[in-house]
Amino acid sequence: MRHDNSVFHGLQRQIPWCVFDRLVEKHGTDRRVRRLDTKSQFLALLFGQLSGAASLREIEAGLQSHAARLYHLGARRPARSTLADANQRRSWQVFGELFAHMAKAAGRRTRRHLADATCLLDATRLEVGSLSAGWLEAQQGRHALKLHMAYDPAGQSPGEASVTGQAVNDITPAKAMPITPGMTYVFDLGYYDFGWWTRLDAQGCRFVTRLKANTRLDATQPQPVPAGSNILSDEIGLLPRQPARRQTFPDPLRQLVIRIATGKTIRIVTNDLDAPAQDIADLYKTRWKIELFFKWIKQNLKIARFLGTSENPIRTQIFVALIAYLVLRAAHAAQDAVETPLTFARLVRLNIMQRRRLDRLINPENTRKHINPNQMTFAFKLN
Repeated sequence: MRHDNSVFHGLQRQIPWCVFDRLVEKHGTDRRVRRLDTKSQFLALLFGQLSGAASLREIEAGLQSHAARLYHLGARRPARSTLADANQRRSWQVFGELFAHMAKAAGRRTRRHLADATCLLDATRLEVGSLSAGWLEAQQGRHALKLHMAYDPAGQSPGEASVTGQAVNDITPAKAMPITPGMTYVFDLGYYDFGWWTRLDAQGCRFVTRLKANTRLDATQPQPVPAGSNILSDEIGLLPRQPARRQTFPDPLRQLVIRIATGKTIRIVTNDLDAPAQDIADLYKTRWKIELFFKWIKQNLKIARFLGTSENPIRTQIFVALIAYLVLRAAHAAQDAVETPLTFARLVRLNIMQRRRLDRLINPENTRKHINPNQMTFAFKLN
């Protein structure tokens, strides 16, 4: 009789454990540990993300009910208090650096040619409780942090990620982010910094963003626009010279005035002077894919409610959630029985500790007949 490991066991094969072990050694998180090692802590938190557990007590109960199967995972059953102590004391950087390694590897797999590569930049707010007031500043009486993200829309894969307080400008972590020469960067007004634009241009990167209402182009040269399109104008010009203490973009830029679906007009600016105007407009439109990504992880992973109140457990939970997303995406791509990532995530949650292969979560022959992704309980699909 064929033996099948649990769904959770199949998913954790997507984790590069050799890299994880190096990070544990680097940060010394298993030093003088007697009860719950870092691997067991990580697998418990990953189980919480994939199973939808909303608290440490739910994680404890869920793993306790399947204690016999933890042996095959190389993990120990955690007590709630022990897991809480591990989240509090062990550096979140183990999980942050593991996510960075996995995201980089995923980006290499999905990127076909650098000329086609696009990176979307944006940030989203994650609200926390008032008990986190000790390390987070309040704005309008609310405590929150920001998750800053670089996202590959073609591979639906997150890249660089950082977590800051809500008062930090989006451009600050972007400046610290390594620049990939030749990449196309698409971002909104939160990244309005001419000096940073100049750095992107110097690395051979193309950028597409918006212009503020009070910024104008001088010495403009009109370009032809496609007939019957939503592009109202296309012109090349220079940003006005700023005082010596302020940076500006020294080279010509291209400005497109576009009418969007709501009837509002926006001004898009790029350093690409040659591409068709419609291509530039379409590039800016892809920026909304990162908004869909943020919406997906907020709805389907556990980052709306945190398992701790201090900085270390909150950062740990965020990066484990992002790792869970990469694990789900990689496992979904490795099978063809379930069509959409949303349906796959739902079936993983329902069968997390069942002895089933990942390509047998449902009967492939009956997929279309019995499973309608539009009737699943999640709120939206990320195709």
